[in-house]
Amino acid sequence: MNTERPRSPLAELSAAGVSVWLDDLSRELLAGGGLATLVADRHVVGVTTNPTIFASALSTGDRYDEQLHALAGSDLDDAVFAITRTEVRAGCDVLRPVNDRTDGVDGKVSIEVDPRLAGDTDATVHQTHALWDEVGRPNLMVRIPATTAGLPAITAAIAGGISVNVTLIFSLDRYRQVVDAFALGLEQAWRTGRDLSSMPAWRTRSTKDPSRPHAGNASPPTARIRNDRCGLPPQ
Repeated sequence: MNTERPRSPLAELSAAGVSVWLDDLSRELLAGGGLATLVADRHVVGVTTNPTIFASALSTGDRYDEQLHALAGSDLDDAVFAITRTEVRAGCDVLRPVNDRTDGVDGKVSIEVDPRLAGDTDATVHQTHALWDEVGRPNLMVRIPATTAGLPAITAAIAGGISVNVTLIFSLDRYRQVVDAFALGLEQAWRTGRDLSSMPAWRTRSTKDPSRPHAGNASPPTARIRNDRCGLPPQ
């Protein structure tokens, strides 16, 4: 008689190579150990958050009261930045063992740049670097919108060694433009001497094997990425 318990759907997805991400992050989830439990028992290997999620978290419970009191009188944007930085840093710490175990492929937390900057390339680049520096965790991802102004910001961030999560892609043409922006950022990083094999933006399930072409610093990966187009049909 087979007494083995059937695997859960999340376990099946994980076994098939799917990275399970949680679209939620709050101080309650962190302080109460909920996120750690989801990582340990429910195969969660990544977390994404955004201003709407933080607004919802702030409106419930009292976990933020002490920090809000300390931030009284601060500029509103500075206060929000401080709260989100604290939250995301703690989330990165919970997921760091996953990041280490998977050699940087999984175990990441994504935070979004201010949506009001979607039309301003320079401001997006500036805030991307500010988030990366202030959170100070290698398993952070900064989410940049795939707007016309966001495309060069994606390139600049990746060229600077920042791991990027791109959002708001609504067409194949824009997807191709994002792939090109990503590839150009990798090429610029390579030309300035960065080791692509250790860059967060380059470490994926398909590239973590250093024996693969372009996994290190042998040559720029731009042509292969642009030609493959991630399986997209030719233009």
